[in-house]
Amino acid sequence: MHNRLNIGCHLSAADGYLHMGEEALRIDASTFQFFTRNPRGSKAKEINMDDIKALIRLMDTNHFAPILAHAPYTLNPCSADPRVRDFALMVMEDDFRIMEYLPDNYYNFHPGSHVGQGVEIGVDLIVDVLNRTIKPEIKTTVLLETMSGKGSEVGSKFEEIQTIISRVELSDKLGVCMDSCHLYSAGYDVVKDLDSVLDEFDHIVGLNRLKAFHLNDSMTPFASNKDRHEKIGKGTLGLDAIVRIIKHPKLQGIPFYLETPNEVEGYQEEIRILRTAFGEN
Repeated sequence: MHNRLNIGCHLSAADGYLHMGEEALRIDASTFQFFTRNPRGSKAKEINMDDIKALIRLMDTNHFAPILAHAPYTLNPCSADPRVRDFALMVMEDDFRIMEYLPDNYYNFHPGSHVGQGVEIGVDLIVDVLNRTIKPEIKTTVLLETMSGKGSEVGSKFEEIQTIISRVELSDKLGVCMDSCHLYSAGYDVVKDLDSVLDEFDHIVGLNRLKAFHLNDSMTPFASNKDRHEKIGKGTLGLDAIVRIIKHPKLQGIPFYLETPNEVEGYQEEIRILRTAFGEN
């Protein structure tokens, strides 16, 4: 008897935290991802403690996997502009404060773009922001997302992720969120050689650091360095490869979060397809 597939999707926090939990249940999800604030802005939603407590009760009752908060896309902790770095510092500090109301869950961010400064300087700046924002008392695991390598992105190579982790003082608070579209676009062949990709990650970073997985098909070909998500089974990865990911023995128990170009009903259909392929329906 295998464990149940922990799978969810991206939901809107506009109607509150409990509403996201109820929506997740309605579409047969066992977790979800959300933005703590406008994905392209800076204002966070006010905390309603009754709403938060109701969500926590719902999650406990229904055995949810950890939920995943996503940093806004405008966040760039390794920008050449000090004002942009200060914004990243402010947002992350505030997001970590918010996440303490939802302890023992995950917070995911894109490491950022070095915008011509070079990877080494980019890594230095990311490490600086993490060392200034991650405090010993936080109960959130902070996840670096694997990136596609577009432009001057940091984090498309496992070595870059590991260098960041190794230099953060409270590295026990850090983990990694893989993204199937990003991995494939960055030149990690999760379609033809998933075993080797996971072995390489284990050798360089360690599978114990892998806490979450964004499950996306891709609009673009292998090693394209593009970040264009596609619906499950409609892109260059294909359904078979995505099913191999969710069934892989080394990935059992890890929560998967859909970020495909869908409305909630589309996510519901993808969850149904993947649960069936996993052997649940």
